[in-house]
Amino acid sequence: MKKHTIIGLLSAVIFFLVLSGCALLNPGGAFYSNSVRIDTNMGSFVVELNPDDAPITVDNFLMYAQNGFYDNTLFHRVIKNFMIQGGGFTESFAKKPTEKAIKNESNNGLLNKRGTIAMARTQHVDSATSQFFINTKDNSSLDYKRGKYGYTVFGEVIEGYDTIEKIENVSTGTQNRYRDVPITPVVIKGVKRLYLWQ
Repeated sequence: MKKHTIIGLLSAVIFFLVLSGCALLNPGGAFYSNSVRIDTNMGSFVVELNPDDAPITVDNFLMYAQNGFYDNTLFHRVIKNFMIQGGGFTESFAKKPTEKAIKNESNNGLLNKRGTIAMARTQHVDSATSQFFINTKDNSSLDYKRGKYGYTVFGEVIEGYDTIEKIENVSTGTQNRYRDVPITPVVIKGVKRLYLWQ
């Protein structure tokens, strides 16, 4: 084997080992994937985030996730054939204090199709904070249209959609003046960002 071939192979091996070591030793580094796993008491699902088209929204969501904000919060609003919403209330149905609201990015070309994740907000355009929802059908009425801002889509469920279906089909009622609340609490155990190499 020629000398330059051996050197090339050794260099490739060293480069791979360095990358692998960094991924293990530097969990805050650049070796995360754009996927997160959302664990609930009804199962888990994986969401592929889209930082290219919704950079502000993705950064905001990951900030809450990595700070443990979503741990033991509820999917507090479930409407069959529409969406499931969570990320703002504790198990005792207390609303959690949030960071500042972010800019609406619903004009990013991403649509509120079945299986996408989007930010919940009030009637004010730039009011999204921590709460998000999963569309359980195509909801074109929530999309940006002709200068009218909608609800920012920032990713899509890529694994575990059966968990979404389980949550979507729970029985709901009214609690603390809120409608469409699961009678048996649906709890988000945590939101974990996944590595490129597991």
